[in-house]
Amino acid sequence: MGNAFLLQGGDCAESFKEFNANNIRDTFRVLLQMAVVLMFGGQVPVVKVGRMAGQFAKPRSSDFEEVDGVKLPSYRGDNINGDTFDDKGREPDPQRMVRAYCQAAATLNLLRAFATGGYAAMQRVSKWNLDFTSHSEQGERYLELAHRVDEALGFMAACGLTVDHPIMNTTEFWTSHECLLLPFEQALTRQDSTSGLWYDCSAHMLWIGERTRQLDGSHVEFLRGVANPLGLKVSDKMDPAELVKICEILNPNNKPGRLTIIVRMGAEKLRLKLPHLIRAVRQAGLIVTWVSDPMHGNTIKAPSGLKTRLFDAIRAELTAFFDVHEEEGSHPGGVHWK
Repeated sequence: MGNAFLLQGGDCAESFKEFNANNIRDTFRVLLQMAVVLMFGGQVPVVKVGRMAGQFAKPRSSDFEEVDGVKLPSYRGDNINGDTFDDKGREPDPQRMVRAYCQAAATLNLLRAFATGGYAAMQRVSKWNLDFTSHSEQGERYLELAHRVDEALGFMAACGLTVDHPIMNTTEFWTSHECLLLPFEQALTRQDSTSGLWYDCSAHMLWIGERTRQLDGSHVEFLRGVANPLGLKVSDKMDPAELVKICEILNPNNKPGRLTIIVRMGAEKLRLKLPHLIRAVRQAGLIVTWVSDPMHGNTIKAPSGLKTRLFDAIRAELTAFFDVHEEEGSHPGGVHWK
């Protein structure tokens, strides 16, 4: 453990109306910028996983939404129904899954081109970071770090690792999304002819959400049968014994890299609950990657009605996550952003 760090991020949910090359490029670019800083500061490789090319479906706490006395089915993501608050918009439409598939395929093709076509060149990413520090008040505090990264690249170029070297102008980039809409996932599951293993080809990595992680649930049953790397969202409601059982179901061979536990609790609850989960997993001899999602547990509603997060709350949960792992002697393996 500790040989790499996971950086996972992207939109809370992709949409049809915001689908364009510039949005995809900008998300990819931000993740690359974050990865360079993490790689330089942590001195380990950063595994970059986009929360994109399939992140459409939204888990909802309520089946219905009420506005001004009108009650309609909840919006469940563009691959199920629409966000307009009327009968037609909220009616589920199977053709939306076809459109989501086409958009995901187009997104994946564009990401592949960005990752291997020179856009991800290390010198280019370093220049983006330098531009950020030079043209924003928030970026000034990172100016020294950006210059240190630039100096390191200059040293590497002097050693022969120039922009022409493949390792300097391409990168590996993976995709992920929540495994929520099972008919969509099942339609894209294929058997590898060489190994005989089954893979959900809708993404490289899939995760189970807090609301669908029941031991006897269909989502756990589906994902235990595919060979993809898996994630498991965990809140303060997770019981240590239940976590051990889910881990054993999803990763019966205890294979390193198979299972990532994505913790989302809020800072105060995390300091109380996470140590017990870490100890239970360790005592069971299970191999997992611990990742922090400091976004979900800190969601608040702004006066405008939009959901948002306070930066100080996000930072507090991240700090708590690293503090707990240091106290428990375990390894903080990554971060998950929205």
